[in-house]
Amino acid sequence: MVSGGLAIVLLLLAVVLIIVLTGKLKVNAFLVLVGVAFAYGLAIGLPALEVVKGIKNGFGGTLTNIGIVIVAGTIMGTILEKTGAALAMTQAILKLVGKKRAPLAMNIAGYVVSIPVFCDSGYVILNPLNKALAKESGTSMTVMAVALATGLYATHTMVPPTPGPIAAAGALGADLGKVILLGMIAAIPAALAGLLWATKVARKYVIEADTHESYSDIVKKFGKLPGAFLSFLPIVLPIVLILLKSVAEFPSKPFGEAGLQQALSFIGDPVTALLLGVLVSLLLVKKGSLGEAVDGWMSQGIKDAAIILVITAAGGSFGQIIKGSPIVDFIKDNMAGLQLGMLLPFIISAALKTAQGSSTVAIVTTASIMAPMLATLGLDPALTVIAIGAGSMVVSHANDSYFWVVSQFSNMPVTTAYKAYSSATAVEGIVAFAAVFVMSFFM
Repeated sequence: MVSGGLAIVLLLLAVVLIIVLTGKLKVNAFLVLVGVAFAYGLAIGLPALEVVKGIKNGFGGTLTNIGIVIVAGTIMGTILEKTGAALAMTQAILKLVGKKRAPLAMNIAGYVVSIPVFCDSGYVILNPLNKALAKESGTSMTVMAVALATGLYATHTMVPPTPGPIAAAGALGADLGKVILLGMIAAIPAALAGLLWATKVARKYVIEADTHESYSDIVKKFGKLPGAFLSFLPIVLPIVLILLKSVAEFPSKPFGEAGLQQALSFIGDPVTALLLGVLVSLLLVKKGSLGEAVDGWMSQGIKDAAIILVITAAGGSFGQIIKGSPIVDFIKDNMAGLQLGMLLPFIISAALKTAQGSSTVAIVTTASIMAPMLATLGLDPALTVIAIGAGSMVVSHANDSYFWVVSQFSNMPVTTAYKAYSSATAVEGIVAFAAVFVMSFFM
């Protein structure tokens, strides 16, 4: 087998290869990650049969840990979208903060909606409302677009059950309840930084909302929306249950060691909690549409989850091969003293994100790289997940599908999108990392 130093050089070359193939040549990330895992394993001198075994074990082990959770979260997000619950949540937030603070309302709405719904989908869902509020309040569409986009982005990259943070938590062995709590905390200043950037910088670029629909017209067109309580419940219930499980398993055992503690550990397991969230989300379905929801909507959610599952599992394969390399011992002997701390996963994730565009691929790949190094570097697994998520926001530009969703649906010229939106994602990611850095002093 090669030396530790050469293994790191080969890993850097592997990362460059991932970036070129997924970013420039647009090869499917699943094929790239599995192919690079094979190539890297053979290049460092692992026996061919060990490479195959590692790839299979990494793939299967990843799906065992988070497969059902990703599918359940995606199904729940689809139901929230189809039933109008996402719009109902936004309406409730608007009532709370008022239409005069429309950018703040959409920023908060994005923060909430993107916990179970992909940021791309969340933006498309909320865009008509965003345009209507821009027109009604006389606010530039650039301000509204950046406010909404950064609110969505914050929780998309750092708060489960979004697949990226779940995959990272699984790869790093982090407690999911802890990741949710810390992710939600870090996402608040990150989202607000995006809002501040929207109101102070993006306002320089005036774009009129091209809509003839008012806020009232949109609500009427959708029909009767679900109630706010029922709309929020599928999101809140799993999060609360997962957090209770984490508390129940504290070393101090606040709920005892049997009975209630075991019950909370059962219902708070991410698989159980997310499946309960799916069942609760069915309460949002109108009478007569249950058959369509169970057959059509759930099937769509499963299809949407499939590509995330295979990419995530392929990242697990790559991570398993890295674990079998001499990198861990090399870092222990030579690099641990550099004391980069949380900056290391942040930098790797930010570099991958900026180079190849996909936040999910950046998160999965960085988690795979960091997993074998975590104990050696003495990093907290949950905080590392959040640091990786923070890095995966820096920077959204032309190689990112979300960049085009935000710019095209808001009628922003590309040059304006770079100045107003891409710059905002850089600020947002840095602020999120600053929050992680502060939290690391208390962990």
